[in-house]
Amino acid sequence: MSSDRQQTFKQRQLDKLTDEQLKERFWQLTNQIVKPIVELAKTHTSPSIERSILLRMGIDSVSSHGVVQRILDAGLLGKGAGHVLLKLAQRQNIDVRAAAQLILDDASVLTGLFKS
Repeated sequence: MSSDRQQTFKQRQLDKLTDEQLKERFWQLTNQIVKPIVELAKTHTSPSIERSILLRMGIDSVSSHGVVQRILDAGLLGKGAGHVLLKLAQRQNIDVRAAAQLILDDASVLTGLFKS
């Protein structure tokens, strides 16, 4: 099928749809496009992404570098630096800034953090 013929066929199919059906089709296609990107984002991260998350949690830039490095060294970066920090803060009953300082002072606090 030539590309003009394919385009005409697609156009005729779309012409049959109501505005609501077009909107639904748009979102179906959008979700198909975005789904692999979302899955990739869930399974892949980087130190720079994790530092930016810590900055948004109120951790200063210098501390965020050290905290992310400690989390990376502990093999926990895949859990997410923010998640690690929050879990430690909850376990120690402290705020996230104190948890960040605790990680900087003693990286051993990360040992066994995600074990029951």
